[in-house]
Amino acid sequence: MRKGRWIPFAVIAVLLAVWQLAWQLEWVPRYMLPSPVMVVQAFVSDFPLLMSHAGVTMLEAFIGLAAGVFLGFMCAAVMDAFPKVKAGLYPILVLTQTIPPVAIAPLLILWFSYGMTPKIILVVLVAFFPMAVGLMEGFQSADADTIRMMRSMKANRWQIFRYVKLPNALGEFYSGLRIAVAYSIVGAVIAEWLGGFNGLGVYMTRVKKSLAYDKMFAVIFLVSAISLVLMALVRVLQKKTMPWNYLKDTKEQIRRTENEEF
Repeated sequence: MRKGRWIPFAVIAVLLAVWQLAWQLEWVPRYMLPSPVMVVQAFVSDFPLLMSHAGVTMLEAFIGLAAGVFLGFMCAAVMDAFPKVKAGLYPILVLTQTIPPVAIAPLLILWFSYGMTPKIILVVLVAFFPMAVGLMEGFQSADADTIRMMRSMKANRWQIFRYVKLPNALGEFYSGLRIAVAYSIVGAVIAEWLGGFNGLGVYMTRVKKSLAYDKMFAVIFLVSAISLVLMALVRVLQKKTMPWNYLKDTKEQIRRTENEEF
């Protein structure tokens, strides 16, 4: 394990130990705070049901995420190509972020009933903003000298976008995608809280009514685990598509290691 990689695991272990101690000493009433062991037992006992609900939530999240990424990309490309569109649209994008998703979800349920449609729309809304803003900043931070050189070589707007702006925006794309992936799972769960037939959010509302706190914690940890796995997959994809970026990091790490040895 690389130097420093053990620190997060050590912190998690300490937190779990404190949690177990708090339950053992009844710092909080035991019926309100289950122990980590009880949470694991609840997860194992309800594993088939949790996986069934998780499949629905992830389907909603993936469809909404794909649509949000596509719409965010198109919106960023249009704002980059047409400054007047950016001047009119960007303030509206910022304004939409002042409205919490939990306030929009009830309206979507009323408009589109209790099926998957309102959940997918909410995921699209929460995934769209980080993608649109991140990509737009990546497009507009492209090197001006390189663009001028491309224009001097008679490159058209599409060629400049493809060979200069798009590669330059890959870093921002993956940064926004990591945020959008996490938001997509949370957005789907929030929408399911307010109405639905299946999904982790529906499962949470059901176990909440029975005061099954151990199952509540189990589904919370499952949502966090899914988000972390998806973010890790995005990082792997970034390494595959941007190897030059990690080559620089590897060289820098080797240089630092050599300096420490001497």
